[in-house]
Amino acid sequence: MDKIAVLIPCYNESKTIEKVVTDFRKVLPEAVIYVYDNNSTDGTDKIAEAAGAVVRYEYQQGKGNVIRRMFRDIDAECYIMTDGDDTYPAEYAPDMVSKILDRNVDMVVGDRLSSTYFEENKRPFHNFGNSIVRWSINMLFRSDIKDIMTGYRAFSYQFVKTFPVLSKGFEIETEMSIHAIDKNMFVENVIIDYRDRPEGSESKLNTYSDGFKVIRTIIRLFKNYKPMTFFGIISAMLVILSAVFFIPVAIDYANTGLVERFPTLIVCGFVVMAALQSLFTGIMLQSIIQKNKHDFEMRLMEVMDNKKRYNQKDNRIANSEDS
Repeated sequence: MDKIAVLIPCYNESKTIEKVVTDFRKVLPEAVIYVYDNNSTDGTDKIAEAAGAVVRYEYQQGKGNVIRRMFRDIDAECYIMTDGDDTYPAEYAPDMVSKILDRNVDMVVGDRLSSTYFEENKRPFHNFGNSIVRWSINMLFRSDIKDIMTGYRAFSYQFVKTFPVLSKGFEIETEMSIHAIDKNMFVENVIIDYRDRPEGSESKLNTYSDGFKVIRTIIRLFKNYKPMTFFGIISAMLVILSAVFFIPVAIDYANTGLVERFPTLIVCGFVVMAALQSLFTGIMLQSIIQKNKHDFEMRLMEVMDNKKRYNQKDNRIANSEDS
């Protein structure tokens, strides 16, 4: 098991990857730096290998797919995840590592939005989208994560080995944040400087298509993690809709003693039935969520036992080499 593993997912980052690897080797000399190449065509893998990184490959396109492969393959006490585009300064990594190893933090978030992000990033829709995502998740999940979509993070072993990667693309950071909130993980923020990509380096993030994917991911995860609230809102909206259409029917009945809008009354009845169905769906799913949280805590204990066995094995190997 590595003490510290630096994870760098890459796709066509030949202009910057050498500097990124060199910078992280300088501030974390004890770390193993892994570059996972995601079908690059510009020689990113060769440059990274020459700079001293361990190069591996993931052939399914998409950042989420790369992160899934990394988390499965690599065992470490502390993981640093960064991008290969040289937008995240390496000098903040030691502080992030210290929080994981010394304070038992599960996820450290490199917070760009509280420092230089809005000045450095020249894409206004990206700035607006980041603010909207941060506000919506912190409101829906009652959290205080300062930067939801940052690609600069540190993780504990137990976070990495219990995080189910479902997203295929750039929405992976949103999924990480919501998972940490829902599972009561210990999360801390570290304010970092952000620098825009150097000239000639192009972002792989599409403002509109990837933005819609992130919004869809938030809605999906809100439904999955907060089903009582999600289906409760739907139920309340259906009840209000039914009441709006029922009021004229009730007024006519009070005035004439007759139901003159019988089809409307029938529709209102079906809408109320749908509201009740939505409510009970939320109740049942919330019970399943509670059971899943119980199982997750037991899974955490298993992961910690595996980590102890890894450390004991490493100690035995070290002792045998010394003798």
